[in-house]
Amino acid sequence: MIRHRRTAGVAAALALGAVATAVLGFAAPVSAHVSVNPQEATQGGYGRFAFRVPNESDTASTTKLEVVLPENAPVGSVSTMPVPGWTVAVEKRKVDPPVEVHGSQLSEAVSKITWTATGDAAVKPGQFQEFPVSMGPLPQVDTMVFKTLQTYSDGNVQRWIEAPTPGGEEPENPAPVLTLTAAAPSATPTGAAAPPAAATDDDADDDGVATGLAVAGLVAGVGGLLLGGLAFARTRRAPTSQA
Repeated sequence: MIRHRRTAGVAAALALGAVATAVLGFAAPVSAHVSVNPQEATQGGYGRFAFRVPNESDTASTTKLEVVLPENAPVGSVSTMPVPGWTVAVEKRKVDPPVEVHGSQLSEAVSKITWTATGDAAVKPGQFQEFPVSMGPLPQVDTMVFKTLQTYSDGNVQRWIEAPTPGGEEPENPAPVLTLTAAAPSATPTGAAAPPAAATDDDADDDGVATGLAVAGLVAGVGGLLLGGLAFARTRRAPTSQA
């Protein structure tokens, strides 16, 4: 009986907690933030990525997006895709040591990309917009953190600049993060000859049969020559018949 009472008490407490959460709003809402898609790529490769920007304001529109590329992970080649109604500005910085791209040493790398809306192209409440870029070769690092500023038409600026903490909770204003994995090693080095295939039992049997047939043919040929020679000799030794 005591166990039943305790179970009923726990259920009642949970029910009251759920009601309090619904009425008082104790549960924190999950907010959308700027992200990069896809979120994973391979080190040393090239890829097409899109910065996805949701509009979180109920009254203002997103009019500008600024994406800062990480200084510790320079990328040699960065190009943008045109977005209707938006202009784009690309800033560069000096890098040392240079970045190698297709055998050439580049002393500059893209440091910041800024998209600005023109006319009625701003991201309105309840909408989102994607800003595609192509990048490569991707650096030999585990992650690329893109600090991002989102400007609204009312002058407010949302700063998505906080890097994630390994094993920790997501920060309040997380920056878009691209995870990079090492390229899988090739099984056979480039230019190396493949090892010869090992002979199978069937191949060995076939070789033995072929060898046996060759020997048998050779013996038969020699035997034929001997028999022919003996017949010829007997013919010459036979006496000539007289009339």
